[in-house]
Amino acid sequence: MVDIDELQKKVCLAKEASRKLAYTTTAVKDAALLQIARRLRADNERILVANQLDYADAKASGMSDAMLDRLLLTSERIDGMAKDVETVAALPDPIGEMLDMHTLQNGLQIGKKRVSLGVIAAIYESRPNVTIDIASLCIKSGNAVILRGGKETLRSNQVLAEITQAALREAGVPAAAVQLIENTDRSVVSELLKMRDTIDLVIPRGGEGLIKFVRDNSLIPVVAGGIGVCHTFVDASANLEKAVHIVYNAKVQRPTVCNALDTVLVHKDIAQVFVPAMAQELNKAGVEFHCDGASLPILGKLGGLRLVPAVDADWGKEFLSLALAVKVVDSVDAALEHIACFGSGHTEAILTENYTNAQRFLNEVDAAAVMVNASTRFTDGSQFGLGAELGISTQKMHARGPLGLKEITSYKWIVYGNWQARS
Repeated sequence: MVDIDELQKKVCLAKEASRKLAYTTTAVKDAALLQIARRLRADNERILVANQLDYADAKASGMSDAMLDRLLLTSERIDGMAKDVETVAALPDPIGEMLDMHTLQNGLQIGKKRVSLGVIAAIYESRPNVTIDIASLCIKSGNAVILRGGKETLRSNQVLAEITQAALREAGVPAAAVQLIENTDRSVVSELLKMRDTIDLVIPRGGEGLIKFVRDNSLIPVVAGGIGVCHTFVDASANLEKAVHIVYNAKVQRPTVCNALDTVLVHKDIAQVFVPAMAQELNKAGVEFHCDGASLPILGKLGGLRLVPAVDADWGKEFLSLALAVKVVDSVDAALEHIACFGSGHTEAILTENYTNAQRFLNEVDAAAVMVNASTRFTDGSQFGLGAELGISTQKMHARGPLGLKEITSYKWIVYGNWQARS
């Protein structure tokens, strides 16, 4: 059951804290972030103990390997979280930035000033590192945040929230700016999504079901991603050795995340050479290949591979595992058409030495991130130099791609007058 009074109290405390955080100086916010990073490292063992309890319960409940990987924290991952917080602290503060300042004929000086949004509600699943990513970005951008993670990470999130709030208090920032909703009942989300008088933006981060539920039920503006169906098109002009390396990285480096490669499209002119070379390399990692009618006979000659005839459901599928759909296409046009039909608007890549084809791909593919000769795994706030991210938006309003500091701000018009009155 939901304790509405408790929920309302936490949201109201966050709203009150957001008013103070909105004009807190950069130096104070950065001091709080550095204190969070220090405490993450100092409390490493405490975090790991809580996370191991979450992990054991999740595994016993039958959680998939992909979700378990997202849930797991290690000392290395905790240190990575701390480094990301330090990166956010080192980034320029967007708050107060002046934009488009100009003078009208009547003498009025008009421009825009970047400001915080207020209170952001983040609803997410499985990944406790997201707790710190979101909190650090919100603090830096002057936003208070309501964190509502999944039940599978409750212990981990409780410890991480306590660490964050302690660091805020030590730095002189209102600790209420970061609120963790500990009630994991789904009805809590329903109640949160009605609080449009106190919450300014909702960001869901998780599976398709969660995102759809939030979009369908929120009375508050939502910035959401979708599933990450990522394609890589290997053009006829590609450097095949380098292309094998990129495809391997995109599929194998961390297959359980949204920017991992799902479908490789191969130009017919190089298929007889590239497809076997790619498969032999990916086979070392145990990748299963879901092959179309053209690629299946090519790979069937090799032996020792995990081959599955592709079905319609494999196109447009986010595998989140060591499975890869393989399709041979006749042309750049065919690759573009396939992506237009089955892409999710997340990340698409072309591997090519042909400048014209690269530019066509960049211009014509409709996705949050479009890449030339690079792994889809780079679509990430940290990798893009944003320090961290609140999520990856696959929509077009008001933000797209990794949600960093500027993507969670707004602006207000600033007008300097000299006693002008409108005629």
